[in-house]
Amino acid sequence: MKKLFSLTALLALLLVGCGGNGGSSEEDDKIRLKIWAPAEEQEILVDMTNAFKEEHPEYNIHFDYAIMGVEASISSIKKDRDVAADIFMYPSGGISELTAAGLILPLNYVENQVKEEHSENAVKSASFNNALYGIPVTPNTFFMFYNKSLYTEDEAKSLETMLAKDLGEGIYNFSTDIDDSWYSSAFFFALGCRLFGENGNDPEHVDFNSEMGLKAGQYLIDLNAHPKYVENESGLAGNLMNEGKLGAFTSGIWSAGGFKSALGDNYGAVMLPKIKIDNVDYQLRPFVDYKVYGVNSATKHPQVAIEVAHYLGNETSQMIRFEVNNEAPTVISLLNHPRVQENIEIRALLNMAEEAVPQPSIPKLADFWDPMIAFGSEIVNKTVTSSNLKTKLDEVVAAIKR
Repeated sequence: MKKLFSLTALLALLLVGCGGNGGSSEEDDKIRLKIWAPAEEQEILVDMTNAFKEEHPEYNIHFDYAIMGVEASISSIKKDRDVAADIFMYPSGGISELTAAGLILPLNYVENQVKEEHSENAVKSASFNNALYGIPVTPNTFFMFYNKSLYTEDEAKSLETMLAKDLGEGIYNFSTDIDDSWYSSAFFFALGCRLFGENGNDPEHVDFNSEMGLKAGQYLIDLNAHPKYVENESGLAGNLMNEGKLGAFTSGIWSAGGFKSALGDNYGAVMLPKIKIDNVDYQLRPFVDYKVYGVNSATKHPQVAIEVAHYLGNETSQMIRFEVNNEAPTVISLLNHPRVQENIEIRALLNMAEEAVPQPSIPKLADFWDPMIAFGSEIVNKTVTSSNLKTKLDEVVAAIKR
């Protein structure tokens, strides 16, 4: 590369000498691209962009890097898109907000490739109004950690089986966050309830108060009342897991390191269990969203920026991310890679992501969280009962649709 750049510079000088002021310097031809990414991405980001430059000698690129949190990138680009990064990582749930403000480019140039390379849910989450606006990087959802000295892998497939087992005095069987809408919604989705319609883009369609929604709500009431269930309040469940006093707990990849260290050989992770209602098994189905790379609509080099964003989400880059940061891939060719499948928590995350419900990206989603948090809190506090459940769910739906 150094020889190539030196030769290019020499030729440029010769052209200037022969042609007077009519020539242009190498600096004038340089493409400058700024990339925002979280702190854990910074070191590998340099390696990945250097690899891009080596594979694309036709571009004379200089990259600038800045640390920017995935969530913070949206508010930051809204402040001033002209000084924001050309390429930035953001949560797929923010697509509608960014497109409404005209801040990101549709990635038409690589859309067909991305659809072929990445999982269906990843592409769906990175799209809005039938256009691709993000290159998928890694999924974000939750699954279940369990203590292998207390449950077998088969037992961990059914919540009823887990709750029925006697684990001994002072040991709880299961914990989740009923008072957190991100977690409690998995029970409603399990029974086929829909938030904003089949495709998550109809703000008038919320059926959590339907017949199946009532069954999900009643299940949560009964679960909260079970003597072997403990609500995860103020990190209680994580502490109990670490102490060997809890059989299973719903959480995400961020909890893996701590549980692995505490449980050692008894560390287990699987997709969420099935629940049984009216003698029918239903798979718990959480939300899933994705970290994605998008391209600023104000970039001076849209085609190259899109190519770089695509490269940052390709097979090679995602394998680097997996090896260095323990992040699950979305590229189809990596999903069954032996090293990926050997990783307990990554395998659980990937299995769950395929069953999960892509988190809607329409602005109306902002009206979902608080009513469901309030509903879950009332279940935990036992002020939602079988007799007032329908009224409470009607209130939740009305508040979301208001």
